[in-house]
Amino acid sequence: MIQRLFDQCIITPDNVKPSREDFEVVGSFNPGVAEFGNATYLLIRVAEMPKEKRDGKIALPGVENGNIAIDWQKIDTVNILDERLVRFKSNNLMRLTNISHLRLAKSRDGINIDSIDEIPTISPEEPYEEFGIEDARITPIGDRFYITYVAVSRHGIVTALASTKDFLYFEKHGIIFPTENKDVVIFPEKIGNNYVAFHRPLSANPFGPPEIWMAYSPDLIHWGHHYSIIGSDSDWEFMKVGAGTPPVKTPEGWLEIYHYSCRADETDNVGVYYTGAALFDLDNPQRLIGKSEHPILIPETDYERQGFLSNIVFPTGVIVKGDELFIYYGAADTYTAITKLSLQDILDDITKTYRN
Repeated sequence: MIQRLFDQCIITPDNVKPSREDFEVVGSFNPGVAEFGNATYLLIRVAEMPKEKRDGKIALPGVENGNIAIDWQKIDTVNILDERLVRFKSNNLMRLTNISHLRLAKSRDGINIDSIDEIPTISPEEPYEEFGIEDARITPIGDRFYITYVAVSRHGIVTALASTKDFLYFEKHGIIFPTENKDVVIFPEKIGNNYVAFHRPLSANPFGPPEIWMAYSPDLIHWGHHYSIIGSDSDWEFMKVGAGTPPVKTPEGWLEIYHYSCRADETDNVGVYYTGAALFDLDNPQRLIGKSEHPILIPETDYERQGFLSNIVFPTGVIVKGDELFIYYGAADTYTAITKLSLQDILDDITKTYRN
């Protein structure tokens, strides 16, 4: 494991104002991150639940006619899978117990948060966002910042695209990866004549372990030429694997900081989330050069080990400053945290793995 040079929890649910008086914030985590002007901007996922409790009922929030509504269901009609999910006994369909939106935070030094907007920056509004929007990643390309995010609805889990020039006005561009797909991160420049992205198909068929895929696009909207790049040849035993931060260009290749989860025991539905690193060829990013043999981050601090869910480090943003990587991540599905690692330490760790 790579030595942490610095770590800090920088946003907690208590720091975030609920979007409405009858809601409470249960998570402020998984931030997309970008530098613009003299500041660092974070688009954090804000998860909220209704404050009200009713005997024998469970509250399931969702979008109805463009507004958030609460569906009260009898508790004996569902099975509670974990803190996030219930499954209806009648049809095996699932619902979330909370609903998320994206909220903008700003920092002058990238560590200490100076402000968090009091209202949602990007809200769930469309039918495909019915059960919330989650987990932004931000990639600067040209004069715009492109934001991928997960949208959840009765139609499944999709990835949508938004963009901004100034973090004041945001434009939605619709779905770019249909159900079931998430953890989409876009490379910060074209390779050849195409944009490139990592994505994570959520296969329900147990023919093999989970995988990260790659796709190409001429315009950031239409994606094709899909290739599996990580997962099927891994010697790790994991439940899930997906891209974390947008790729970082280094002299040795494209560096991807990604996540994977392992089941703690047979009753564990969530798993313990770790962070790994992989390196891809600069000119042919389908070619995996190597990856870290062991996780570069594991849940260690109290805020990573205990929260809405436990034992989670989920990287979603990265900023390079010289030989140091500032990795922004969600901790325990509750907090936004930051850690600093040596870029060279990570590259050396990968180099040792693939040279051996």
